[in-house]
Parts: sequence; C-alpha cells; structure tokens
Amino acid sequence: MISVNGVAVEFSGQTLFKDVSFIINEKDRIALMGKNGAGKSTLMKIIAGMRDPTRGHIQYPPDAVIAYLPQHLLTEDDCTVFEETSKAFSKVNDMKKEMDRLNKELETRTDYESQAYMDIINKVTDIGEVYYAIEEVNYDAEVEKTLLGLGFKREDFHQPTSEFSGGWRMRIELAKILLQKPDLILLDEPTNHIDIESVVWLEDFLVNKAKAVVVISHDKAFIDNITNRTVELTMGKIYDYKANYSHYLELREERRAGQIKAFKEQKKYIAESQRFIERFRGTFSKSNQVNSMKRMLEKLEIIEIDEVDTSSLKLKFPACNRSGDYPVTVKELSKKYDEHVVFHDANLSIERGEKVSFVGRNGEGKSTMIKAIMGQIDVDGECKLGHNVEIGYFAQNQASLLDSSLTVFETVDNVAVGEVRTELKNILGCFMFSGDDIDKKVSMLSGGERTRLAMVKLLLEPVNLLILDEPTNHLDIRSKDVLKEALLAFDGTLILVSHDREFQRGLTNKVFEFKDKRVREHFETIDDFMERYKVESL
Repeated sequence: MISVNGVAVEFSGQTLFKDVSFIINEKDRIALMGKNGAGKSTLMKIIAGMRDPTRGHIQYPPDAVIAYLPQHLLTEDDCTVFEETSKAFSKVNDMKKEMDRLNKELETRTDYESQAYMDIINKVTDIGEVYYAIEEVNYDAEVEKTLLGLGFKREDFHQPTSEFSGGWRMRIELAKILLQKPDLILLDEPTNHIDIESVVWLEDFLVNKAKAVVVISHDKAFIDNITNRTVELTMGKIYDYKANYSHYLELREERRAGQIKAFKEQKKYIAESQRFIERFRGTFSKSNQVNSMKRMLEKLEIIEIDEVDTSSLKLKFPACNRSGDYPVTVKELSKKYDEHVVFHDANLSIERGEKVSFVGRNGEGKSTMIKAIMGQIDVDGECKLGHNVEIGYFAQNQASLLDSSLTVFETVDNVAVGEVRTELKNILGCFMFSGDDIDKKVSMLSGGERTRLAMVKLLLEPVNLLILDEPTNHLDIRSKDVLKEALLAFDGTLILVSHDREFQRGLTNKVFEFKDKRVREHFETIDDFMERYKVESL
C-alpha cells in the first residue's frame, strides 16, 4: 500500500494542486485523468520520487520497488538491445557477483577465528538469504519473451540500441520495467510509440501480471481495458472513482449536475441574505441577525463547478476538387533494402471516399508503402495515383517541416481560407494552444506542440486524399475527438496508420494488414479485425 498524503505543488505563488491524498493498493489499476496542465505528470513524478512536492509526502512500504516510464527518454547507447534489457536484473546479478567475490575471499583467508572472517560469513549469509528467496527464473527466457511481446524480432536482440529510434528505445525501457516486477508501475503515455499488437500484449501483462499500475493515457480503449479506478485531477483537487474510464465519465456528469444544483441553491441563498442585510442594515432590533448573517457570508465557501469543455466546435476540411474513381492503385509492388525484403507482390486499390486502415507491427512496411504512394522511394512494380489527386500527408516527423520563424498563429493563418479564418483561435484552443501560446515562435515549441500545430495546419489545407501516419501521438482526448469528427465528415479518401483503436473505431471500413512480407486486404472494421486477431493469436 502506497499512501499519497496532503501533497501540494506551487509555482511562483500559483497553486497547481493542493491537499491531494489517496491510497494505491495492490491490484489497483488507476487511470490518472485531467485536462492538459492540470498537473498529472507532475503528480506522477512525485509518486515516482523524482521530484519533491511543496507540501505533503508519499509513504512507501519498506523495500517497495517503484518503476516509472516518462513520456520522453533515451536509453544509453553502449550495448545491444538484449544487454540493455537484461539490466532489469542488475540487482540480482550484482548480488550473485558479490557472493562469489566474498566466497572466494573466504577460500584464501586463514584467520578463521578473527572478527573480520566472521563479518564476511555474516555478510554472505545475509545476501544469500535475499538472493535464494528470489524466485528462480530463467532470466534470458524472460527477456526474450518480453522483447518479442513488445514487437522486437529475434534478429533485433543483438543490434546496438543506437540503431533504434526513440520509440523503440522507449520499448526497451518499458521491457526493463516489466521485467523488474515492481510493486507499482507508473506509465505516462505508454502507447504513443507501440503498435496495436504490442498494445494488446501490454494490456494483457498489466491486467494479469502487474501488482499495481497508475497510467496517464489519451488512448481511451487502452485505459478502459486495463483500469478499475479513475483518479481525476481538476481545479487543484482530486476526485477518486472506483470505475474505469467510460463509467467515470458517467459518474463525473452526475457529480457535475449535483454541483450545478448546489451552486444555484447557494447563489439564491447569498442573494436572499444580501437583500436581508440591505433591508435591515440600520434597524436596531435586527442588528444581531444582520451581523450574524454577514459573518456567515464571509465564512461561506463558494461552490465551484468543475471545468468541462462545452465547446461545440465542428471542424470541416475545406472544399477540394473531386479526384478520380481510384485515387490509389498498387499492382505487384515489392520493396527491399539490400537483402532485407519489406514486402513483395503487394496489390491494393482504394476507391474515392474510402477510409482504410494500415495495420501491422512496426517494421512490417506500413510507412514504406506510404512512401511508395507518395513517390518518395523507388519500388519494383506499379504504384500510381488517380486523376486530380491532391494529397495531404501527416508523417510522424511532420513537426520538423514547419517554418521555425513563424508564430503559431501565423503558421495557420497563412494556409486558412474562407469562413474558417474567423475560428482560428478556437481551433488552436482545441489543440491546446491558448492565450499567449498562439504568439509563440515555432522555434520555441516542444516536439509535442509542433506535432499538434502541424496537425492543425493540415486540417486547414484543401486536399482529397489524406494520409495520416500516427496522427494522435501528442493529442489529448478532446483534440482527438475534434480531429475524428472532421475525418468522419471528410468526403475525400483516407489512409490511416494508427495504434489507437478508439480513434479508428467507426472511422475506417477496410483494413490492409502488413505481416510476413505480405499485404492482405480485409473488408471489415478495425473492431472486427481486432476481435478476430485476438481469437487467432492470443
């Protein structure tokens, strides 16, 4: 049991949150929710012991192991994937090495009656009690099983970590955390860099093998599947629900309705009290009542209604020219790099107005196919675009293509046309740019902020073929809802690569599966595909 006791954080006289108290029990699967800027990541770092609160403290059991996966990290680049992951067992290995060293020392010493000799024996005994109490495990097999579950292939195991992207190194760190079997796992946006199959594997691990979990995530399907409790951080306070995310949304609406009712009743009481005070202010016989009522009003704690985004902004893509009947046609397409075959003999045709998903593990060729469609790489076979196709492309590195010299507002103002220009500030607000943020230079933005801005820019450009490669990685739930509504209303053609099942749900009606160097076409929704995948593979 881990106890969060009266924790508060203040910056420059401003209170981020205060008097935050709750208990984390074994088998708790907690979703930590709240709008951006509410302090979720800050609270998680405090629980992880990585920063101190202004007031309050965290109470841990003796020898508790807390594992924390932040949003952004890089592992060291001085070893292979397998070696880096095996560091999860470094404490066990260190104990074994220390016992071996001490036993060797005992073999060479002859001062059997000395205190120093007895001290070494006691030390070996103490370490041995801990070491041999640890469940006997085939560590190499555990490392292998975990790496495979998170999407690595066996041939990756002995490659240097320096050859892998930040997202893959994030998986290595996640593998190390899972292998430590910690008492509490803290995960900040863990699904941002892993594919759907790995997300399903991670869900199964967290539900069936983890002791306690606290997770921050904007992936609704993921948090619904793994959590049994929701702690909401809002307006500097927390609310604790023994419910998963979907049920929590219903309970929060009930709470807010109660707040609104109480707020109205309090407002009525204050108005009536003030009228009484004004009416009898100079009346001697009522002076005690008037003074008493004044004191009550001064002490009255004003009821606050929790923040909720009531914006009804509907974002529509600008009108565009009609494309040909088949915007994308691929015939007998193959691609290999040296001896490595990405896929071969791929065939696909996408009709005007279709919305399709590209799914498969990372490295199976989804992004390669997109580059082929975009004409960015040489391929064997036929890959052609239809008549009058105008492409809007959102790549995972799209943020790096923005003009750093412009401000946030100038970036979108330069591409917006028509009536949407009057809604630019509201649109930016939905993607978490508000107040002074819109006047920031692009050069001053974080990676996540640049990604969100690149998405807004794309939404304002007239296109009839949209290709989106992991568009939701840095979006909160509200932003994703705005984007999804716009895509549902989009009358052009959509190719979507995304690990976010909730985002894809109801959006696409055909799935192209990239697996074992082949591309297979499935005439079904992502839900149908995932259900069949679970039956066949898990």
